[in-house]
Amino acid sequence: MKILVIGGGGREHALAWKLAQSPKVRKVFVAPGNGGTASGARLENLNITDVQELRAWAASKKIAFTVVGPEAPLAAGVVDEFRKHGLRVFGPTRAAAQLESSKAFSKAFMKRHGIPTAEYETFSDPVAAHAYVDKMGAPIVVKADGLAAGKGVVVALSLAQAHEAVDFMLVDNTLGVTHNEGGARVVIEEFLTGEEASFIVMCDGKNVVTLATSQDHKRLLDGDEGPNTGGMGAYSPAPVVTPDVHARAMREIILPTIRGMEADGIVYTGFLYAGLMIDAQGHPKTLEFNCRMGDPETQPILMRLKTDLVDVMMAATEPGPHGRLDTIELQWDRRIALGVVMAAHGYPLHPRKGDTITGIPKIEDDAVVFHAGTAMQDGQLVTSGGRVMCVTVLADNIKQAQQRAYDVAQGIHFDGMQYRTDIGHLAVKS
Repeated sequence: MKILVIGGGGREHALAWKLAQSPKVRKVFVAPGNGGTASGARLENLNITDVQELRAWAASKKIAFTVVGPEAPLAAGVVDEFRKHGLRVFGPTRAAAQLESSKAFSKAFMKRHGIPTAEYETFSDPVAAHAYVDKMGAPIVVKADGLAAGKGVVVALSLAQAHEAVDFMLVDNTLGVTHNEGGARVVIEEFLTGEEASFIVMCDGKNVVTLATSQDHKRLLDGDEGPNTGGMGAYSPAPVVTPDVHARAMREIILPTIRGMEADGIVYTGFLYAGLMIDAQGHPKTLEFNCRMGDPETQPILMRLKTDLVDVMMAATEPGPHGRLDTIELQWDRRIALGVVMAAHGYPLHPRKGDTITGIPKIEDDAVVFHAGTAMQDGQLVTSGGRVMCVTVLADNIKQAQQRAYDVAQGIHFDGMQYRTDIGHLAVKS
């Protein structure tokens, strides 16, 4: 069969790579793809990004199913468009994707349905937002209400940082946020303490299957210092998600979200990612929802997945009122998977493009370099985005995984390359 993956980042390279391993697959098309998906086995890039054009192409090529990777096409209604024409597609509708595309929608939804999350207020008036910051004090969290490629959150440790973030988001839009209807808004919420984890599930409208747990590293620098990014590395599984935390997350967050969306008249299908903050007593609260797999969490999670992803997607997109994910049991490699993101010079605010990349090794069973911000230019692989690639490995324990990943990373070169040297440090301590 032929399959379409929409997107061009590291998450989409990993999804396409995993789908292409299935004996049932002839070709996986990636739209628009990147330098890694341009030449992978049974992979082909497709230079189409318009939603209606993609739908028409998928219908004409008899694509078996489509998987939507990033948030922007979901918010643009790509799933609605494909379904309207009877095409199988995995992802949430435009209405359901508001859980990610609007922080204000998401917080109001959680409050309405009793889903544990931080206390908050929403503002469109900078004066009122600044007054609230002064009243609450720091540390405090400021979030842009709109799509911001994972960079629309500022964890302000001082009042000055908080006020600057409010101006960035409400006045200057320095972060390049795509505003929702009604213009610029921010959600300002209490600062939660604990340890973060990524809890990702698949839903077919009724049935829910949990993916392996993972932990992202959002800060740019070692020791969780520096500015927030889209993610500098991840590993799976996350020790902080104990069996008790896992059960709580399902009982208190995931299932009430799926049921709450249905109660609000919105059936949820696709990946659902809950960013959790887990306190010292093992109580999880929801930091945010994403309506897709995380990046870079996807890369280590799919390295560990042993089940044929095509079978999973076919079950999830079964025509009818809902799919048949209840017939699927995922099998996981017992080893640790760890991914290290290699970022461009100037990332996250001003990433430089066009630097030549050398030293990428061939794909091995226990080591894959997933491309994100790469492109082919005059026969050379060059940087084309902030997070350039993710070196992802499998090993028997976390220390061996770190060693293997950094051994591979040290062989890769492009000018201005930056990466953290402590991915997985919380698992080493635990």
